[in-house]
Amino acid sequence: MMFKEENLRSKLVLGLVHLTPLPGTPLYTEGSLERSREKVKRDVNALAEGGAQGCLVQSVDKIYPSTDDTDYARVAAMALLVETARREAGSGFYVGAQLMWNCITPSLAVAKVCGADFTRCSVLVGRSPSPFGMIEADPLKVMEYRRKIEAHNVQMIAEISGYHFAQNGGYDANALIGMAKSAVTVGANAIEIFNPDPGLNDRMVKDLKAALPNTPVILGGGTNVDNVAQRLSLADGALVGSCFENGNWGGDICVNTVRAYMARLRG
Repeated sequence: MMFKEENLRSKLVLGLVHLTPLPGTPLYTEGSLERSREKVKRDVNALAEGGAQGCLVQSVDKIYPSTDDTDYARVAAMALLVETARREAGSGFYVGAQLMWNCITPSLAVAKVCGADFTRCSVLVGRSPSPFGMIEADPLKVMEYRRKIEAHNVQMIAEISGYHFAQNGGYDANALIGMAKSAVTVGANAIEIFNPDPGLNDRMVKDLKAALPNTPVILGGGTNVDNVAQRLSLADGALVGSCFENGNWGGDICVNTVRAYMARLRG
């Protein structure tokens, strides 16, 4: 399993493999799926060679449904790409699947069928505004579907504050902890948070670790080669996107940047 003690002790680093628009979405163009497939191969190899422990294959369709459901062709394409990542990575490298914005049950289905290890849930519990409308969690649907397809081996990272889940107002530790406890109750295996303020980010991690000492806390952004040692001093791992793409969000992952990040973290 991904959230093993030895992984967390050494810090779990998961690179984001950003795709081009998938079939069944408005901005899809002919040849995009093939380009995504080649990009998946390049990115997975760069992450593995650079020393990262895994990847999250993430759709970048730019216009997203606000519900848990999505187009059939989109799910089929995602399965093809996650299967490509799984084959390319081999054993010992963790692979995740996430159909944005909050398509949790389709992502679970893809992960289950393709032998992936995890999915990331933008809004597993609660509700959050987004550019595509209010995102309303449906935890009962997720729990029932996860049981139906016997996907409890597919671990879930639940975002409760960060890029995709917006906290209203100032920081409220009790609200954050309550959200984390609710997410764990409905099956989350780890909690994801991110705040651009390093001090507040550390405080959030400390509060969560004090309240839920057995639940891994993953940073959903904000780490780079210069700050990774400090940013990950308290958290258990990180999802890393634009840093590994050398600031070119959605571009290819650079193996040398992954190596430098991992060396700074290990050092």
